[in-house]
Amino acid sequence: MSMITCEHLDKVYPIAIKEPGWQGTWSHFFHRRHRLVKAVQDVNFKIEAGEVVGFLGPNGAGKTTTLKMLTGLIHPSAGQVRVAGHIPFQRRSAFLEKITLVMGQKQQLLWDLPALDSLKINAAVYGISDRTFQQRVGELTEMLALGGKLTQPVRKLSLGERMKAELLAALLHRPQLLFLDEPTLGLDVNAQVGVRDFLRSYNQRYDATILLTSHYMADITALCDRVLLIYQGQLIYDGVLSGLMNRFAPYRQVKLELESLLPTTDLSLYGEVQEVSGREVRLLVRRENLTQAVSQLLANLPVLDLTITEPPIEEIIGRVFASGSVL
Repeated sequence: MSMITCEHLDKVYPIAIKEPGWQGTWSHFFHRRHRLVKAVQDVNFKIEAGEVVGFLGPNGAGKTTTLKMLTGLIHPSAGQVRVAGHIPFQRRSAFLEKITLVMGQKQQLLWDLPALDSLKINAAVYGISDRTFQQRVGELTEMLALGGKLTQPVRKLSLGERMKAELLAALLHRPQLLFLDEPTLGLDVNAQVGVRDFLRSYNQRYDATILLTSHYMADITALCDRVLLIYQGQLIYDGVLSGLMNRFAPYRQVKLELESLLPTTDLSLYGEVQEVSGREVRLLVRRENLTQAVSQLLANLPVLDLTITEPPIEEIIGRVFASGSVL
């Protein structure tokens, strides 16, 4: 049985329509009208136990709405969803003990108290014994490099330390399934790396399933082999990250360093010009034209250095969202 199964999942919100002015207010009070907003439309996917899957989409695409349906916070308008063998919106205790939801922009730890006090409250909620509590806190503290931090008031911790403490609190009951919504939001580079390393270790140690949303593509490329792309409420891609690159990036990135760049040089003859900075040039060249374009560049321009690479994954994802399709 799959850890997550979504079949024809829909979520529609009624939004009240109000005209401006006192007449609009009067009409809105007595004869309220609504329009329907389709936040999620006919979404289908399965996730197996132990998978780490990236869930990507622009703001307003339906990512958080989908996560809320998967965790039972909101009821789907149509379709079926099963998570860890349960129907999420029934919110049964056996289901809640198997999942956790971490949202980078929200916190559960009490601001003025040491994180350890909040952890004790979580342990009481989940019925965790003192012995198990001490063992799990010690293990997670070591994995998260939080030694000596849990006895300090949460407000005294750095942003990275607070995020790690939030993860510890969310994982104290050792869930099988982690829903992570922007877990590295606002963190510096070193803190982001620390969170990624921890999530990788947690997945490997406990065979936990992780569904991760993030606007930092480094999170996705570091942790996820498979990605789901949602756009305007519809799932437009479900597959491996490399497959997305092959299907939607039929070009290579060519970086040039020139001895000099003549004002009359028309770089568009060789490919799509992405950037020109001083004597450095970045082009996108279709794969079938690559050999010819490189030969012409070397023959016609004073090239000091030339590098051919795959285009950045952020750029590929941006093109997917701009078109709304991977076809």
